[in-house]
Amino acid sequence: MMNIASIKYDSLVNGEGLRTVVFAQGCKHNCKGCFNPHTHEFGIGRDYEVEDLYKIIKENCLMKKVTFSGGDPLYQVEEFTELAKLLKADGYNIWCYTGFTIEEIQNDENMSKILDYVDVIVDGKFDESKAGEYKYKGSSNQRIINIKENIGNE
Repeated sequence: MMNIASIKYDSLVNGEGLRTVVFAQGCKHNCKGCFNPHTHEFGIGRDYEVEDLYKIIKENCLMKKVTFSGGDPLYQVEEFTELAKLLKADGYNIWCYTGFTIEEIQNDENMSKILDYVDVIVDGKFDESKAGEYKYKGSSNQRIINIKENIGNE
């Protein structure tokens, strides 16, 4: 079961191209100045079975492009990995925003599994002191990492 804050269709600001965005409910990073503070509390979003959310995305996604955001999807990493696996098998391009760094993800046995299915990770906590007008990220410390090019997962 996944706890989801909201789903946004036809976004142009959460990754390249026209995308469906799934906002996870729950985050412990507590970044000062976070864009989505309403997604921090755990368990208050809407619950979805992974298969049901997959079907909703397939029915409503104009382009095969999906972004996981939040909250932080990696606090529900098993469910988001399962969803990513289903979407990737259908040819979707997947971006994932997380407050964890790529190094933390790679060094965690559970979190690292999602790297097999996502195309791009936008990593790192939002840092209000480094905020600016950046394309696809909120602060200069965050990195936009193409998994295949930079890590070699296929």
